[in-house]
Amino acid sequence: MDEREFLAARFEEHRPRLRAVAYRILGSVSEAEDAVQEAWLRVDRDGGAGVDNLGGWLTTIVGRVCLNMLRTRRAHPEEPIEALPEPADSHEAPEDEAMLADSVGLALLVVLDTLEPGERLAFVLHDLFAVPFDEIAGIMGRTPAATRQLASRARRRVRGAPVPEHEPQRQRAVVEAFLAAARGGDLEALMAVLDPEVVLHSGTEVLRGARAVASGARAFTRVATHGRLMLAGDTPAAAGYGPDGALLSVALFTVAGDRILAMDIVRDPDRIAALDLVPLPE
Repeated sequence: MDEREFLAARFEEHRPRLRAVAYRILGSVSEAEDAVQEAWLRVDRDGGAGVDNLGGWLTTIVGRVCLNMLRTRRAHPEEPIEALPEPADSHEAPEDEAMLADSVGLALLVVLDTLEPGERLAFVLHDLFAVPFDEIAGIMGRTPAATRQLASRARRRVRGAPVPEHEPQRQRAVVEAFLAAARGGDLEALMAVLDPEVVLHSGTEVLRGARAVASGARAFTRVATHGRLMLAGDTPAAAGYGPDGALLSVALFTVAGDRILAMDIVRDPDRIAALDLVPLPE
């Protein structure tokens, strides 16, 4: 095995974690795959000679690629985002930060979409993947103190996010109301069950806002008519099946109160297979 083959094999060992990092930063499965592939092209070009911590080095490269992608996306904003005041430095214990990161799932993607690229990168890398601020500073070309402030600012926004609903009966009622409205093409009923800031992720497509999501709800007609209500962990879902009974897609819903905060449409067979789907309780 030559040096390039050895490096490629090591990269594949780290690929699942790198994909997870990129997905949390970008909020898109396809963009995460693109970021990881771009990272490999850079690694293949530059080689890994003299690298002691390969995992950390690869995470740094993926972080830089994702930051560039976020900045490109940010150059064409759909709507202005209110700037947050600079907070005081954070003195939270690491275990508190970890609990915060673990307490949110799909709803986190909604909040992250409102952050500046630097805030998003700093929060995801530090709070979700325990990357030290010194390394994040190197990715961003800023000081460790500045990256700490960015993560603190992002953390404040995450703390202010709506708390996802985990009561199965309420989850079921909200999802059923959405599917019934989608089945009937009732725009007003759809708007009533969607959070004003709802975000829908479907492959490379992202829809933001209740009106945009409601207007595109005709895509749910098949699931609304033939789908089955399920749970994927604590997340309510609607599973769509083909005429032959094959599972074709899963719509994951994040419910907060009596409204839908986020939706993630999963069509990739590998991702579907990884979901632990059970019937949603009556």
